[in-house]
Amino acid sequence: MINMKKTKQEKINNSVGIVETQYFTFAEPGNEFKFESGDALGPITLAYETYGRLNPDKSNAILVLHALSGDAHAAGVRGEQDDAGWWDDMIGPGKAFDTKRYFIICSNVIGGCKGSTGPSSVNPETGKPYALDFPFITVADMVHAQRRLIDHFGIDKLLCVAGGSMGGMQALQWAASYPDRVKSAIPIATTLKHSPQQIAFNEVIRQSIMADPAWRDGNYYGHGQPEKGLSVARMIGHITFMSDQSMEEKFSRRLKNDTFSFGFEADFEVEGYLRYRGANFVKRFDANSYLYITKAIDYFDLSGGRLIPHGRDIDTRFLIISFKSDWLYPSYQQQEIVRALKRRRVDATYCELTSAYGHDAFLIEAEEQTTLIKHFLDKTFNGYLVADRHGN
Repeated sequence: MINMKKTKQEKINNSVGIVETQYFTFAEPGNEFKFESGDALGPITLAYETYGRLNPDKSNAILVLHALSGDAHAAGVRGEQDDAGWWDDMIGPGKAFDTKRYFIICSNVIGGCKGSTGPSSVNPETGKPYALDFPFITVADMVHAQRRLIDHFGIDKLLCVAGGSMGGMQALQWAASYPDRVKSAIPIATTLKHSPQQIAFNEVIRQSIMADPAWRDGNYYGHGQPEKGLSVARMIGHITFMSDQSMEEKFSRRLKNDTFSFGFEADFEVEGYLRYRGANFVKRFDANSYLYITKAIDYFDLSGGRLIPHGRDIDTRFLIISFKSDWLYPSYQQQEIVRALKRRRVDATYCELTSAYGHDAFLIEAEEQTTLIKHFLDKTFNGYLVADRHGN
């Protein structure tokens, strides 16, 4: 059998190389960050990584936005850890987001648990984790916090904001909240608002966590994660990331052993796979962050003219990408984004790609996305430079 697992050196050679996560702190006492909920909090830290080099006029910056359980580590290999970034196939020299030409930034969202301030962070006033005392967050809160990071770099206008799933929601929110600071946007496999079905899945996910006695009303820090509930939550979520076709091709009805256990063991390969995914997730993600972030994407709603409020014109260019087999964020939802933009005469290009991978396709289908994104960014960047030469 051929060993397809890449060595750490192979990962480094095919990427931006070894990277280091950095941290930006703002909203010091007296200047607290204000949430949409009305709450205020500070100080706040955002974990982030950068790839490539910012040019002298700071016109080549791209903000890459992660999905629900993602983090700041989008590309390269971190220090002594043997983990390639979640979009490593898309970010690097000659890739879709070409680091020879562009400066890429990726930050972990506020409310997260991968270095950014969230429910598991220590409240300086109590010396204990915030737990459920942490303010409820929205996608707009995530974007407003990211804007502070972009200000820190001295970047007046981003060349592009891009991301899939919840990352696509953030890209849309950037265009809605800061249209004068975004030259282009690439929302992928996303939506203007959650449907009742999408909210329903997230509610079952949340209830599975909160039904675990180990959750302790959110105060489980020091006692251990609500592992059973969080594992089941991730199993539910992971089913929605795949497609019927990809599950058939990957698992079919194959058994782990040659016979049934006639019990509740993981007889089928798909059962074992989901249990494995759930068990690994509890090692890397905080249960309360999962609750907060799923609620934030349920609250998200840029429909009904909220994407471009009446009376406002924007010159942001859009590339919207969907995947035919994505049933979590089906293509009709991306088409609604396109229609909303076209009604306002916004420059918007839409592409539906064929893939068997379901919602996960935005993380897997690098080749076709690369062709579209490289062309779109090239045209955007060249237009940026031409406009700048003419003083516009």
